[in-house]
Amino acid sequence: MKFFVDTAEVDQIAELNDLGMVDGVTTNPSLIMKSGRDIIEVTKEIAGMVDGPVSAEVVALEADAMIEEGRKLAKIAENIAVKVPLTWAGLKACKVLSGEGNMVNVTLCFSANQALLAAKAGATFISPFIGRLDDINLDGMELISDIRQVYDNYGFETQILAASIRTVNHAYQAAMIGSDVMTAPPGVIKKMAEHPLTDAGLDAFMKDWAKTGQKIL
Repeated sequence: MKFFVDTAEVDQIAELNDLGMVDGVTTNPSLIMKSGRDIIEVTKEIAGMVDGPVSAEVVALEADAMIEEGRKLAKIAENIAVKVPLTWAGLKACKVLSGEGNMVNVTLCFSANQALLAAKAGATFISPFIGRLDDINLDGMELISDIRQVYDNYGFETQILAASIRTVNHAYQAAMIGSDVMTAPPGVIKKMAEHPLTDAGLDAFMKDWAKTGQKIL
Protein backbone atom coordinates (compact mmCIF):
# COMPACT_ATOMS: atom_id res chain seq x y z
CA MET A 1 0.00 0.00 0.00
CA LYS A 2 1.26 3.46 -0.87
CA PHE A 3 1.58 6.06 1.88
CA PHE A 4 0.47 9.61 1.19
CA VAL A 5 1.09 12.19 3.91
CA ASP A 6 -1.91 14.33 4.76
CA THR A 7 -0.35 17.67 5.63
CA ALA A 8 0.96 20.93 4.19
CA GLU A 9 3.79 21.15 6.74
CA VAL A 10 6.97 20.73 4.71
CA ASP A 11 9.21 19.82 7.67
CA GLN A 12 7.00 16.87 8.55
CA ILE A 13 6.91 15.72 4.93
CA ALA A 14 10.71 15.98 4.66
CA GLU A 15 11.28 13.82 7.76
CA LEU A 16 9.12 10.97 6.46
CA ASN A 17 10.38 11.37 2.90
CA ASP A 18 13.96 10.84 4.07
CA LEU A 19 12.88 7.45 5.44
CA GLY A 20 11.20 6.42 2.20
CA MET A 21 7.75 6.61 3.78
CA VAL A 22 6.26 9.12 1.34
CA ASP A 23 4.68 8.01 -1.93
CA GLY A 24 2.69 11.21 -2.27
CA VAL A 25 1.06 14.07 -0.38
CA THR A 26 -2.51 15.25 0.03
CA THR A 27 -3.50 18.79 0.93
CA ASN A 28 -6.83 20.56 1.27
CA PRO A 29 -8.01 24.09 2.12
CA SER A 30 -8.04 23.30 5.86
CA LEU A 31 -4.44 22.05 5.80
CA ILE A 32 -3.32 25.07 3.76
CA MET A 33 -4.98 27.31 6.34
CA LYS A 34 -3.10 25.55 9.17
CA SER A 35 0.20 26.01 7.35
CA GLY A 36 -0.45 29.75 7.07
CA ARG A 37 1.15 29.85 3.62
CA ASP A 38 0.12 30.71 0.07
CA ILE A 39 -1.41 27.70 -1.70
CA ILE A 40 0.66 28.04 -4.87
CA GLU A 41 3.90 28.59 -2.98
CA VAL A 42 3.55 25.70 -0.54
CA THR A 43 2.19 23.31 -3.19
CA LYS A 44 5.15 24.05 -5.46
CA GLU A 45 7.59 23.41 -2.61
CA ILE A 46 5.95 20.10 -1.67
CA ALA A 47 5.80 18.95 -5.30
CA GLY A 48 9.52 19.59 -5.60
CA MET A 49 10.26 17.50 -2.50
CA VAL A 50 8.47 14.27 -3.39
CA ASP A 51 8.37 12.14 -6.51
CA GLY A 52 4.77 10.98 -6.17
CA PRO A 53 1.43 12.72 -6.64
CA VAL A 54 0.67 15.88 -4.68
CA SER A 55 -3.04 16.60 -4.37
CA ALA A 56 -4.02 20.26 -4.60
CA GLU A 57 -7.70 21.05 -4.16
CA VAL A 58 -9.91 23.42 -6.10
CA VAL A 59 -12.19 25.72 -4.11
CA ALA A 60 -14.77 26.64 -6.75
CA LEU A 61 -18.20 25.04 -6.66
CA GLU A 62 -19.20 25.35 -10.34
CA ALA A 63 -17.78 22.96 -12.92
CA ASP A 64 -16.33 25.56 -15.29
CA ALA A 65 -14.58 27.38 -12.45
CA MET A 66 -13.27 24.09 -11.05
CA ILE A 67 -11.79 23.27 -14.44
CA GLU A 68 -10.02 26.62 -14.69
CA GLU A 69 -8.68 26.34 -11.13
CA GLY A 70 -7.63 22.75 -11.82
CA ARG A 71 -5.71 23.79 -14.92
CA LYS A 72 -3.89 26.47 -12.93
CA LEU A 73 -3.00 24.04 -10.14
CA ALA A 74 -1.84 21.41 -12.63
CA LYS A 75 0.69 23.88 -14.06
CA ILE A 76 2.51 24.08 -10.71
CA ALA A 77 4.32 20.78 -11.34
CA GLU A 78 4.01 17.58 -13.35
CA ASN A 79 3.15 15.52 -10.25
CA ILE A 80 0.11 17.56 -9.22
CA ALA A 81 -3.16 15.66 -8.80
CA VAL A 82 -6.07 18.07 -9.02
CA LYS A 83 -8.47 17.44 -6.17
CA VAL A 84 -12.19 17.96 -6.81
CA PRO A 85 -15.22 17.22 -4.59
CA LEU A 86 -17.58 14.38 -5.32
CA THR A 87 -20.44 16.52 -6.58
CA TRP A 88 -22.03 16.50 -10.02
CA ALA A 89 -19.98 19.59 -10.87
CA GLY A 90 -16.88 17.87 -9.53
CA LEU A 91 -17.51 14.86 -11.75
CA LYS A 92 -17.84 17.13 -14.79
CA ALA A 93 -14.54 18.77 -13.88
CA CYS A 94 -12.95 15.36 -13.35
CA LYS A 95 -14.00 14.21 -16.81
CA VAL A 96 -12.51 17.28 -18.49
CA LEU A 97 -9.31 17.47 -16.45
CA SER A 98 -8.56 13.76 -16.68
CA GLY A 99 -9.31 13.90 -20.41
CA GLU A 100 -6.60 16.55 -20.70
CA GLY A 101 -4.09 14.17 -19.15
CA ASN A 102 -4.16 15.42 -15.57
CA MET A 103 -4.26 13.24 -12.48
CA VAL A 104 -7.51 13.83 -10.60
CA ASN A 105 -8.30 12.95 -7.00
CA VAL A 106 -12.05 12.91 -6.31
CA THR A 107 -12.54 13.59 -2.63
CA LEU A 108 -15.29 13.50 0.01
CA CYS A 109 -16.59 10.09 -1.08
CA PHE A 110 -19.04 8.42 1.27
CA SER A 111 -20.71 5.70 -0.83
CA ALA A 112 -19.84 3.00 -3.35
CA ASN A 113 -22.24 4.61 -5.81
CA GLN A 114 -20.23 7.83 -5.67
CA ALA A 115 -17.02 5.86 -6.16
CA LEU A 116 -18.47 4.14 -9.21
CA LEU A 117 -19.38 7.49 -10.77
CA ALA A 118 -15.89 8.85 -10.09
CA ALA A 119 -14.25 5.87 -11.78
CA LYS A 120 -16.45 6.27 -14.85
CA ALA A 121 -15.54 9.98 -14.95
CA GLY A 122 -11.87 9.04 -15.19
CA ALA A 123 -10.66 9.68 -11.64
CA THR A 124 -7.08 8.68 -10.89
CA PHE A 125 -7.88 8.42 -7.18
CA ILE A 126 -11.07 8.12 -5.17
CA SER A 127 -10.88 9.33 -1.56
CA PRO A 128 -13.42 7.65 0.76
CA PHE A 129 -13.42 9.27 4.21
CA ILE A 130 -13.20 6.53 6.83
CA GLY A 131 -13.05 8.56 10.04
CA ARG A 132 -15.97 10.80 9.17
CA LEU A 133 -18.19 7.76 8.58
CA ASP A 134 -17.08 6.30 11.91
CA ASP A 135 -18.10 9.63 13.50
CA ILE A 136 -21.74 9.01 12.57
CA ASN A 137 -21.67 5.35 13.63
CA LEU A 138 -21.18 3.91 10.16
CA ASP A 139 -18.37 1.51 9.26
CA GLY A 140 -15.81 3.35 7.15
CA MET A 141 -13.94 0.12 6.42
CA GLU A 142 -17.07 -1.44 4.99
CA LEU A 143 -17.08 1.35 2.39
CA ILE A 144 -13.45 0.59 1.45
CA SER A 145 -14.38 -3.08 1.04
CA ASP A 146 -17.44 -2.26 -1.08
CA ILE A 147 -15.46 0.02 -3.40
CA ARG A 148 -12.71 -2.58 -3.72
CA GLN A 149 -15.25 -5.19 -4.83
CA VAL A 150 -16.98 -2.85 -7.31
CA TYR A 151 -13.70 -1.77 -8.89
CA ASP A 152 -12.40 -5.34 -9.09
CA ASN A 153 -15.68 -6.54 -10.62
CA TYR A 154 -15.24 -4.23 -13.60
CA GLY A 155 -11.52 -3.65 -13.84
CA PHE A 156 -11.57 0.05 -13.02
CA GLU A 157 -8.06 1.50 -12.74
CA THR A 158 -9.06 4.25 -10.30
CA GLN A 159 -6.98 3.83 -7.15
CA ILE A 160 -8.68 3.68 -3.75
CA LEU A 161 -7.12 6.31 -1.52
CA ALA A 162 -8.30 5.67 2.03
CA ALA A 163 -8.65 9.09 3.65
CA SER A 164 -9.62 10.47 7.05
CA ILE A 165 -7.28 7.90 8.58
CA ARG A 166 -7.14 8.63 12.29
CA THR A 167 -5.69 5.53 13.93
CA VAL A 168 -3.12 2.82 13.28
CA ASN A 169 -6.00 0.34 13.15
CA HIS A 170 -7.48 2.30 10.26
CA ALA A 171 -4.16 1.95 8.43
CA TYR A 172 -3.92 -1.79 9.09
CA GLN A 173 -7.51 -2.52 8.13
CA ALA A 174 -7.27 -0.50 4.91
CA ALA A 175 -4.18 -2.48 3.95
CA MET A 176 -5.89 -5.81 4.72
CA ILE A 177 -8.89 -4.89 2.55
CA GLY A 178 -6.64 -3.89 -0.33
CA SER A 179 -6.78 -0.11 -0.48
CA ASP A 180 -4.22 1.06 -3.04
CA VAL A 181 -3.21 4.10 -1.01
CA MET A 182 -3.81 5.59 2.40
CA THR A 183 -3.34 9.21 3.33
CA ALA A 184 -2.69 9.94 6.97
CA PRO A 185 -1.28 12.66 9.20
CA PRO A 186 2.44 12.25 9.97
CA GLY A 187 1.65 11.38 13.59
CA VAL A 188 -0.45 8.36 12.62
CA ILE A 189 2.22 7.04 10.25
CA LYS A 190 4.88 7.34 12.96
CA LYS A 191 2.65 5.58 15.51
CA MET A 192 2.56 2.53 13.24
CA ALA A 193 6.07 1.74 14.50
CA GLU A 194 4.92 1.59 18.13
CA HIS A 195 3.95 -1.50 20.15
CA PRO A 196 4.02 -1.99 23.94
CA LEU A 197 5.77 -5.34 23.61
CA THR A 198 8.52 -3.73 21.52
CA ASP A 199 9.01 -1.15 24.28
CA ALA A 200 9.01 -3.83 26.99
CA GLY A 201 11.44 -6.03 25.09
CA LEU A 202 13.83 -3.17 24.44
CA ASP A 203 13.73 -2.17 28.11
CA ALA A 204 14.62 -5.72 29.15
CA PHE A 205 17.48 -5.89 26.64
CA MET A 206 18.92 -2.60 27.85
CA LYS A 207 18.81 -3.67 31.51
CA ASP A 208 20.61 -6.92 30.69
CA TRP A 209 23.17 -5.05 28.58
CA ALA A 210 23.90 -2.66 31.43
CA LYS A 211 24.72 -5.63 33.66
CA THR A 212 27.45 -6.79 31.26
CA GLY A 213 29.40 -3.56 31.73
CA GLN A 214 30.31 -3.61 28.04
CA LYS A 215 30.27 -0.93 25.35
CA ILE A 216 30.13 -1.18 21.56
CA LEU A 217 31.57 2.30 20.98
